[in-house]
Amino acid sequence: MDRSLRNVLVVALGFLLLFTAYGGLQSLQSSLYSDEGLGVTVLSTLYGAVLLSSMLLPPLLIRALGCKWTIVLSMGCYVAFSLGNFYASWYTLIPTSILLGLGAAPLWSAQCTYLTIAGNSHAAQAGKEGLDVVNHYFGIFFLIFQSSGVWGNLISSLVFGQMPTQGAIPEEQLLSCGANDCLMATAPGNSTQRPSQELIYTLLGIYTGSGVLAILLVALFLDPIREAPDKTEGETPSVLSTLLSTFKLFRDKRLRLLMLLPMYSGFEQAFLAGDYTRSYTTCALGIHFVGYVMICFSATNALCSELYGKLAQYTGRAPLYALGAATHLSCIIALLLWRPHPDQLPVFFVFSGLWGAADAVWQTQNNVLFGVLFAEHKEAAFAHYRLWEALGFVVAFGYSTFLCVRVKLYILLAVLSAAMMSYVAVEVMESRTLPGPPAAVTPAEAGETQTKM
Repeated sequence: MDRSLRNVLVVALGFLLLFTAYGGLQSLQSSLYSDEGLGVTVLSTLYGAVLLSSMLLPPLLIRALGCKWTIVLSMGCYVAFSLGNFYASWYTLIPTSILLGLGAAPLWSAQCTYLTIAGNSHAAQAGKEGLDVVNHYFGIFFLIFQSSGVWGNLISSLVFGQMPTQGAIPEEQLLSCGANDCLMATAPGNSTQRPSQELIYTLLGIYTGSGVLAILLVALFLDPIREAPDKTEGETPSVLSTLLSTFKLFRDKRLRLLMLLPMYSGFEQAFLAGDYTRSYTTCALGIHFVGYVMICFSATNALCSELYGKLAQYTGRAPLYALGAATHLSCIIALLLWRPHPDQLPVFFVFSGLWGAADAVWQTQNNVLFGVLFAEHKEAAFAHYRLWEALGFVVAFGYSTFLCVRVKLYILLAVLSAAMMSYVAVEVMESRTLPGPPAAVTPAEAGETQTKM
């Protein structure tokens, strides 16, 4: 096997193991730790740390340690969060969630940089087009990585499936599920729905072991890589100049309009992870169903991401944005009206599947859009992307503990509407300056990968 391809597989398998653990833990935070809103506060704190780290840490760590050891160090932050869950309290989960948030941005930046450099280096040696090889490498990475959501949630459902069969959920509790839920964020969950501490420790042990294996895999088998200096260019920009260029790009009117798109991406992902899993699935079905419902989301998201990448070549991005907006709009309205009940089991999966199909639009097309519109300032543009998406997570998880689900859905509806109007305004601006429809570009061609943590 080609050594460059072997390194790509090592990175992909390392991320698969790491996010098998983290994805499952994130889905369960709001359900396991509902007392005093600990779970959603942890997630809000985590993404607040992501917001801060995305501005400074990635270039500093990558220059100091290189891509390989930046990935290893950042993975250690994720494992620390898993360990913090063994003794879940405000004094263990908040510090470890901050640590994870600080490691998340360098992890993804190092992964993106490593695959790009590896692809370009291999292309130069083999006499191939660099863009084609980089696209191929990112395709392999996401083919493997996207399945992490399936495995992590499957493990949690299988472990929690060993709980004793609980009786029927009282009708009184069902009346407070869904959009009517105003208490579940801070009130302790039904005692019959919470797994035993032994099962929780079993799950955390599996997740922690998976994270440790990821670190060992990358540390032992990934080759170090550094970008060859470009003799045709001047000195490498300093961290300060890179930071300044990020803020200067905010002068661009298009960026100011588009910032609502990544913000909405943060809002809708936070709603699914923090509210749909708790106020709909856990409330009406039990915590052991959270994993199965999230598997449906992850599988649909992965399949649609691949599908949209091919469709965009023929349709362009505008119809895909319209599809994503219409799907989420329909889901939000339906969730406002629907009263979840255990007898309607398939409906829980339909909603998570549709949510994943629409989320795939934001995760693929937003990256393409930023890469195409700000081609000369990609690093600054994607720094803004990560910043505004993280801000969406922080705000959504922040108000999760004191707003009713119905109000949160209305907020989602308002942000989605504003984001779409802003997007249309940018497309109109572009159509006046560039003749013809926008060219279809794949996410890897845009120079960035998906930004999910």
